[in-house]
Amino acid sequence: MLTDRAKEIINGADSKMKDALKFLEEDLKTYRVGKANPSVFNPVMVDYYGSPTPLTQVASITTPDAKTLAIQPWEKSLIPKIEKAIMDANVGMTPQNNGEIIRCVVPALTEERRKDLIKKAKSAGENAKIVVRNSRRDAVDLLKKAQKNEGMSEDTEKEAEAEVQKLTDTKIKEVDSIVSAKEKEIMTV
Repeated sequence: MLTDRAKEIINGADSKMKDALKFLEEDLKTYRVGKANPSVFNPVMVDYYGSPTPLTQVASITTPDAKTLAIQPWEKSLIPKIEKAIMDANVGMTPQNNGEIIRCVVPALTEERRKDLIKKAKSAGENAKIVVRNSRRDAVDLLKKAQKNEGMSEDTEKEAEAEVQKLTDTKIKEVDSIVSAKEKEIMTV
């Protein structure tokens, strides 16, 4: 039977692992894979009255079709600043405006670019796995300390360690499936 302290340690590790998965998913969303996706503009910061502001807070971003992103600034005076911010962020698109709306056409991916994106996705997946494994290591260390210093029984410590290992295996599988889904999306022409 797990003690409250053991459950607390396991829940802490689970929380860290979930954060790593969330971060991985958010990171992979920013990859431009040939389809119009407003999240490619997440890193774009616009100079809004002297302070860098995320593009999503100064304009609405829509996808009128599968290959186009339309940016409607809240203020027309921001159009040149938004264009400059998109160019500076190096998202691989050239903005064009008609005085009202900025349009960005998503270029088709080359084979080389697809391979680069897959490498980048695999690397991000490995980083997420490292965070998951570090969370496991930290939890096991805390369990050993709890057994030594707080009087947790050895059986409880071993049972909790097994739970942490199960959790780790599950999260590693989730990372693999997230990355492989992204690879399929990248390779879809």
